[in-house]
Amino acid sequence: MNQMEKHQQFDIDRLRRKVTQGSGGDATSAPEDNGSINALARQVANHLSEENYSPAIIIGQMRLFEFLCLLALGLGTLYFVYGAQTANLWIDLSIVVLASGATVLMMQMADCYHVPALRAPLRSVPRIWGSLMVAMVASALALFLAGDHALSLRNWLIAWFALGSAVLLTERVLFGFRIRRWARNGVMERRAVIVGGGQPAKDLIRALEMQPDNDIRICGIFDDRGTARSPTVVAGYPKLGTFAELVEFARLARIDMLIIALPLSAEERILHLLRKLWVLPLDIRLAAHSNSLRFRPRAYSHVGAVPMLDIMDKPIRDWDSVAKRVFDITFSLLALAVFWPVMIATAVAIKATSKGPVFFIQERHGFNNEIIRVLKFRSMYTEMSDPTARQAVTKNDPRVTPVGRFLRKSSIDELPQFFNVLQGSLSLVGPRPHAVLAQTRERKYSEIVEGYFARHRVKPGVTGWAQINGLRGEVDTDEKIKLRTAYDLYYIENWSLFLDLKILFLTPFRLLNTENAY
Repeated sequence: MNQMEKHQQFDIDRLRRKVTQGSGGDATSAPEDNGSINALARQVANHLSEENYSPAIIIGQMRLFEFLCLLALGLGTLYFVYGAQTANLWIDLSIVVLASGATVLMMQMADCYHVPALRAPLRSVPRIWGSLMVAMVASALALFLAGDHALSLRNWLIAWFALGSAVLLTERVLFGFRIRRWARNGVMERRAVIVGGGQPAKDLIRALEMQPDNDIRICGIFDDRGTARSPTVVAGYPKLGTFAELVEFARLARIDMLIIALPLSAEERILHLLRKLWVLPLDIRLAAHSNSLRFRPRAYSHVGAVPMLDIMDKPIRDWDSVAKRVFDITFSLLALAVFWPVMIATAVAIKATSKGPVFFIQERHGFNNEIIRVLKFRSMYTEMSDPTARQAVTKNDPRVTPVGRFLRKSSIDELPQFFNVLQGSLSLVGPRPHAVLAQTRERKYSEIVEGYFARHRVKPGVTGWAQINGLRGEVDTDEKIKLRTAYDLYYIENWSLFLDLKILFLTPFRLLNTENAY
């Protein structure tokens, strides 16, 4: 089989299905999660532990800021020039809002919000002026069509255009200094790790370095091969370890992207890699700059002119994560406002009927396998509590107090987790967090389910898709944890705010089924 025939067999969608199709099966090829990396990799990971700024979030904030600036300038100049004497005040106010929005939209269409344009703001002066001019002309036309006072407002439009141009250009120059400083300090960048070494990695690095406005920062190289086939330094970047070490490295460092530098003909090796790496909450890209085969345009993303094949995307990213956080805070505060009498009564009942604290704190796996401390009302006798959750609670478990049995059946014991949501370690909706040492029949969940850790690509939740589909309570068989993981992965791949709202709405009704809750 020649090289072109091998390329033609490569299909991105089929590869994704192969990676995820075994997620409900036995963990025969699950990656080891022993937490061991070499000293150099740990040093680099610690250096990259600070959170970087997402370009999409910063650019979105800039759009909003410029819209508000134009809106304020439009209203200010209207009042300064004419006071409250305009003939059609509401029409003029509507024109200000629409023109401000149209200016931002025109600048977006003119690529004024791309990182290269923000770094060199003076280059985009004609596009900014052009966008503002189009919006002003459209405003004048709208005023003319709305009545006969368009000419009387020309002084306002001229003042607004002049002042808006000055403010936008000044703001852009100042922001340009800031964004260049962020780029130098590594604050606003996409951090990437090269997976695979040798000549393919060297060619990729050289291609990225040739891009004049490249925002990719290469943090190191990981490869399983020995020094004969994969040197310890490639194009000036060190090899930090093996693929198994990469999983732990990506959990310690704030990495945005994994770029696989392997030829498309090595599909089996790529598949083997992806089955280890897809559990991470990262973008996974396959370098396509050296492949002659071309796919559908939507399959590609680009770094400058360097094409990448999009294998996996980080779930719930950028503005989606902001929307989900606002959703969490809003509904958590609402829930606390509704349930605070129940929570106070629960605390009194616990304290009055058994010795020990009101709350029980347990370590569980959170986002990206981080260890989080989850808060619950105590439902067991203090001396019999099991913080490790090695021994699951069973029906008529003698460790559970009479009050605790009611709390567990009604899920009232979970109410303190709204504080975890406000603190940021939990989300309202997501895969339920499991205790660090949770197991079934002496086997950890990660040993039962291949791809189990992929459920940690998003924040865990107080309630989830699995729970409203009847999967709550004791996990005493392999099949139960496989089903829960499958539902969790479905939620991650199909997330939307509407789905979160649906799960939140259905949760109280599903809690009426207490068959497996004890």
